[in-house]
Amino acid sequence: MSSHYERQRLECPDKEPSLAWAILKSFWREAAMNGAFAAVNTVVSYVGPYLISYFVDYLSGKIAFPHEGYILASVFFVSKLIETLTARQWYLGVDVMGIHVKSGLTAMVYRKGLRLSNASKQSHTSGEIVNYMAVDVQRVGDYAWYFHDIWMLPLQIILALAILYKNVGIATVSTLIATALSIAASVPVAKLQEHYQDKLMAAKDERMRKTAECLKSMRILKLQAWEDRYRIMLEEMRNVECRWLKWALYSQAAVTFVFWSSPIFVSVITFGTCILLGGELTAGGVLSALATFRILQEPLRNFPDLISMIAQTRVSLDRLSHFLRQEELPDDATISVPQGSTDKAIDIKDGSFSRNPSCSTPTLSHIQLSVVRGMRVAVCGVIGSGKSSLLSSILGEIPRLSGQVRVSGTAAYVSQTAWIQSGNIEENVLFGTPMDRPRYKRVLEACSLKKDLQLLQYGDQTIIGDRGINLSGGQKQRVQLARALYQDADIYLLDDPFSAVDAHTGSDLFKDYILGALASKTVIYVTHQVEFLPAADLILVLKDGHITQAGKYDDLLQAGTDFNALVSAHNEAIETMDFGEDSDGDIAPSVPNKRLTPSVSNIDNLKNKVSENGKSSNTRGIKDKKKSEERKKKRTVQEEERERGRVSLNVYLTYMGEAYKGSLIPLIVLAQTLFQVLQIASNWWMAWANPQTEGDAPKTSSVVLLVVYMCLAFGSSLFVFVRSLLVATFGLAAAQKLFIKMLRCVFRAPMSFFDTTPSGRILNRVSVDQSVVDLDIAFRLGGFASTTIQLLGIVAVMSKVTWQVLFLIVPMAMACMWMQRYYIASSRELTRILSVQKSPVIHLFSESIAGAATIRGFGQEKRFMKRNLYLLDCFARPLFSSLAAIEWLCLRMELLSTFVFAFCMAILVSFPPGTIEPSMAGLAVTYGLNLNARMSRWILSFCKLENRIISVERIYQYCKIPSEAPLIIENCRPPSSWPENGNIELIDLKVRYKDDLPFVLHGVSCIFPGGKKIGIVGRTGSGKSTLIQALFRLIEPSGGKIIIDNIDVSAIGLHDLRSRLSIIPQDPTLFEGTIRMNLDPLEERSDQEIWEALEKCQLGEVIRSKEEKLDSPVLENGDNWSVGQRQLIALGRALLKQARILVLDEATASVDTATDNLIQKIIRSEFRDCTVCTIAHRIPTVIDSDLVMVLSDGKIAEFDTPQRLVEDKSSMFMQLVSEYSTRASCI
Repeated sequence: MSSHYERQRLECPDKEPSLAWAILKSFWREAAMNGAFAAVNTVVSYVGPYLISYFVDYLSGKIAFPHEGYILASVFFVSKLIETLTARQWYLGVDVMGIHVKSGLTAMVYRKGLRLSNASKQSHTSGEIVNYMAVDVQRVGDYAWYFHDIWMLPLQIILALAILYKNVGIATVSTLIATALSIAASVPVAKLQEHYQDKLMAAKDERMRKTAECLKSMRILKLQAWEDRYRIMLEEMRNVECRWLKWALYSQAAVTFVFWSSPIFVSVITFGTCILLGGELTAGGVLSALATFRILQEPLRNFPDLISMIAQTRVSLDRLSHFLRQEELPDDATISVPQGSTDKAIDIKDGSFSRNPSCSTPTLSHIQLSVVRGMRVAVCGVIGSGKSSLLSSILGEIPRLSGQVRVSGTAAYVSQTAWIQSGNIEENVLFGTPMDRPRYKRVLEACSLKKDLQLLQYGDQTIIGDRGINLSGGQKQRVQLARALYQDADIYLLDDPFSAVDAHTGSDLFKDYILGALASKTVIYVTHQVEFLPAADLILVLKDGHITQAGKYDDLLQAGTDFNALVSAHNEAIETMDFGEDSDGDIAPSVPNKRLTPSVSNIDNLKNKVSENGKSSNTRGIKDKKKSEERKKKRTVQEEERERGRVSLNVYLTYMGEAYKGSLIPLIVLAQTLFQVLQIASNWWMAWANPQTEGDAPKTSSVVLLVVYMCLAFGSSLFVFVRSLLVATFGLAAAQKLFIKMLRCVFRAPMSFFDTTPSGRILNRVSVDQSVVDLDIAFRLGGFASTTIQLLGIVAVMSKVTWQVLFLIVPMAMACMWMQRYYIASSRELTRILSVQKSPVIHLFSESIAGAATIRGFGQEKRFMKRNLYLLDCFARPLFSSLAAIEWLCLRMELLSTFVFAFCMAILVSFPPGTIEPSMAGLAVTYGLNLNARMSRWILSFCKLENRIISVERIYQYCKIPSEAPLIIENCRPPSSWPENGNIELIDLKVRYKDDLPFVLHGVSCIFPGGKKIGIVGRTGSGKSTLIQALFRLIEPSGGKIIIDNIDVSAIGLHDLRSRLSIIPQDPTLFEGTIRMNLDPLEERSDQEIWEALEKCQLGEVIRSKEEKLDSPVLENGDNWSVGQRQLIALGRALLKQARILVLDEATASVDTATDNLIQKIIRSEFRDCTVCTIAHRIPTVIDSDLVMVLSDGKIAEFDTPQRLVEDKSSMFMQLVSEYSTRASCI
């Protein structure tokens, strides 16, 4: 399919390639085969109606030739048999073709997603792209069902008119006109439906985009107490979607009405014309015509479906084509040079690059850079100067405006924001390369990961949650570094990899990784740590997208200007620690070794160590195969839950009770029953009142005949309309109620739920399952009720004439129930497996879009495409089995009902002529002809309902997630001025992540005096972040208390607590929207206050320079702002919140030293009366605190003023200070 699409693009570059044509070219053989079965099926289905008039004549005593009755019965039977067999072949063929089309399109969309250029990515968020795959591809695949209807519809109408001409003569012309009119009536309704469908899809995209963003940023929403605001925003978006859904459902109800009433309308016009023209109707002719109308009803009823399906498919095809035509990253962005031909690894000549080509100022301009193979190049500069963009330009990720980029050798890339795949740590490090044990061990050693893996319960087999959620920032960064090193590339592009790790690990990493493992490689590293610059062969200083200086460390120092400013900022920071550096200059390097020895070698100690996400560490994960099974049982990410066995009746009842407490259900059943009764009555009236054979006298006048028929017929269609409206109203109310219930439960879920549930899984519920509930389930329920009532009607009519049929009907019904039970057991599980298999496809998709730059940087697109195809196969396998199972069931059911019909015919033929009223016998045959279709439709509609109701079951699972503590406890609300002093008291605080895991904090007790600055330091995994999570009650303490200004925080509501505390987290999260919305989502502050906050956090100038000022756009994930600027916006939020207690969790890890000093200065002046708790790896960040707490293994090792701790040469803090200040000189 992909190659046909590409061929069109190459053959006619000026014409847009047609996706529909590419699909047709790929699957025309399968389509032709299905068409052959469909044609035979259509022709055979008209044999019955054609022969009914002969059959009624035979029963009236007009025998044309010997054994006519038995021959007629045999022809009826054979034609029904062929109809059954061809239908099953045709349907299975269509289903298989649908699977192929869906798989092909999904692969195309996935491949496109990996290649999107920056500009295209901005116009298609990951939520939208997931929707292309979850909804649009599904639609196009489903169209395979309707593909042949385009030519079958005319064929069916021609055959019907031929039979009618035989029975009612020239009145057939009026039939044709009436048919054309009823088809014409459906066109405007279908157009309207297409319009509503368009609007509905756009609203759904918008909601999915916001939902994906909220799920990704749930931690920040909870910390800031914003989750209610965002939940209400999503509910408002859903209300907009619901408005369009309402019109879509009501237009569908109108379509249903038009098409149930069109055969009635056609038959009234036909019979009316025939009577007016003086044509003589007989019971046989009427019944033959009625049987024909009933067959004609199918194509006519499918016509609106066909039109709305064509409409929906066109919308989806257009959306997919538009996406597939989006601009890709140009292949010629960089020129690959063979390795032997040059000694330069990277050569940029007069390069200008722009992330946004429409913007007048380029992101980078006039870049001249020549890097010889084996060189170490450091890139530094203030935030927003274009450091990350320089690396992207080498990777070919940013559109090139001019100049050229030559690259010689393979590249490995480490992004600034860590991108970690779901899966275990080993898979993340290997990244598709075969395992080489010795090399793997060396890589872990060089990335300082050995110790972390010992702390994790399952070592490198630990499953990492969604986006690496259960690893600390430093661990994620080191896993990224290990992934790059294991690839053994020629060129290494590292985007500020040392910011997220503590001083000790940072200097170890620099020595072992850059100076050791990568000694012979070409390395370009962006860094804010000045101490890593002297080791570089070349230093580039960037400012406003230009390289302002380039040279060695000493040369640049003498030259002065920008570089000097960066270095002096660093020196200032070091000087703040000078009170610790006495005359004993040589103490520093020797202290760490002395202190470190016991904590590493003492195995008992190791047992208590816990990684930052609290995964316990009873023993080192043993590598034996036997153990691997045990490991899998206790992984971090939960397997997706699926119910087993029957869908409980409770699910149906609860669903039915969702809307108007179930009061509409009896009304729907009543409307359907009245429709069925009136329809049978109208047919019986026409058969009874007309003469039995030519020459008999009619039983009533033609006017009475027609008026009674019209009243009965139009009465029945009125009830269909009532039923359709009721079903739409019920479905809408139930869908909305379920959605709101699920949304509220998800937003109230504890943080642990999001840590262990990949977002793809939640998105699957709110997109795919919710779509089924919105558009499908109510109509499936209504359809099942109507088919059941129709089936009862057919059986009633047949047994009224030949009561002997009951002897067969009862065992047949039992056989059907048995087969259906046998089938549904497999089908239900297959559907559940399908739902579970769909999530990994969507999850890989959203994950790959997020990490596209890394995947491309490593040249791994092919492997990810293969993985996508593998997951698609895993999804297609149960899908094929599920569809084949349906055909298995239908074939058996239809054969059974065909035999019952044949038995009924045999009985009628064997009665002596004249013993049965021919018109009633004919009516029984007319209805009997429909028995097998109705039977299989009844079973199918039940099975489809049972399979679809699983979506309701899955949504109910998410309505039962245990929720966090209440947001507000009315009788226990803190005063509005609380906390006044900001006193924090921890009393014997014990915290663990799960009941079956060891404690992360072991009885921590201390007091943070109000208004003081507290620094919290400690090695990775010592429990720093856990302490903060306990303060905000993201994790509830297992023992002990946290008391703020005499109020126990566990006694008050979560909202009251979190809204009074402020935090600047390690990963600054921005939401799509504007700067104003990001700073003040609750809309509580004036513009003036926002500008003041921006001025204070040094962003005023940047934002004033933009045209839209406070309404400057923020893209998904804040991609159009640098990480440093995002951090300053997070600081702006804290300034606006004006809380008495501020927590900084590694807040300045991603910014240069000058910006860090600036942030510290702002915090010192703006939060001077507040309690400020700072977790930091950089010692200068905490050195001027009033008190410093050193955590080790979840216990307080030291807690005192920094001066006292530094005076004690054996203190752990002194050791950290020494490490930091000697780091530069060691390197």
